[in-house]
Amino acid sequence: MATFADRLKQLRKERGLKQREMAELCHLKLRGYQQYEYSEAYPTVPGLLFLADYFSVSLDYLMGRTDRREINRAPEDSSDPAQAPSEKIFPR
Repeated sequence: MATFADRLKQLRKERGLKQREMAELCHLKLRGYQQYEYSEAYPTVPGLLFLADYFSVSLDYLMGRTDRREINRAPEDSSDPAQAPSEKIFPR
């Protein structure tokens, strides 16, 4: 099964985004984001949740625990997954 770094890179490429664009989205410097894709660091839990929501995948899929992308959400959940996180979600 894929690792978090593998999944993150795959999902980023599916969206046609460059690492720099993902870094900006996460309010990180480029090297900070690259550490995620190179398995050198992991986001905080709120950061992981943001990434899973942004890519519309389950947290288990993002972390490589399953190959199923589906998310189980309550029908009343109308949060916008494309909304950028606050700067405090991703540590610098």
